[in-house]
Amino acid sequence: MSPCKDPRIAILISGRGSNMVSIIEACDSNFLKAKVCLVISNNSNAEGLLAAKATGLPTKCIDHRNYDNRELFDGAVLSALTKAKTEFVLLAGFMRILTPIIIDPFLGRLINIHPSLLPKYPGLNTHQRAIDAGDKEAGATVHFVTRELDNGPAIAQTRVPILPTDTAETLAKKILKKEHQIYPLGVQLLIEKKIALEGNKAIMNGCVLPETGIIHE
Repeated sequence: MSPCKDPRIAILISGRGSNMVSIIEACDSNFLKAKVCLVISNNSNAEGLLAAKATGLPTKCIDHRNYDNRELFDGAVLSALTKAKTEFVLLAGFMRILTPIIIDPFLGRLINIHPSLLPKYPGLNTHQRAIDAGDKEAGATVHFVTRELDNGPAIAQTRVPILPTDTAETLAKKILKKEHQIYPLGVQLLIEKKIALEGNKAIMNGCVLPETGIIHE
């Protein structure tokens, strides 16, 4: 019997792609037994595209500004994912709201990392919003992507304390270090089929995970 092929994952980015790099490194170290088959960016100037190209990975820029609406753009992205025989899709700082054109075919195989303790602070400016609210801690959440923005069930969360001296910038730096640890963990659970999306719940070992997912220190 021939050995099973490594799952094929595509990563969607818009900027520097630091979480993308953490996934690539996890694959290179064999922590993730997966193959990055494609990196897509909607931004031709994204630093992450250069980083991916430097490792020899296939890359593609699909500029959303060349499409009249989200659906047409997502159709082009879906076409590229399909051509690359993608099995799992990871969003890593991809600054576009996806439509069902991509979400539905990859439902349960499409995840994101968001820089807040969801369900708190979906959307943008998460660190400043946490500081303004007087929160004692902040963090990041790896979650399934569903049709509702930043509302898919959590797979894992990581947390850091908010210090009185913290600014949005210092808080972002602290959380980013944690993101680079938690995202490969979430991907590992997904590709090894240790976690699944059922309805609007994340299921692990037959049990529904709590709203926070797994807490990663």
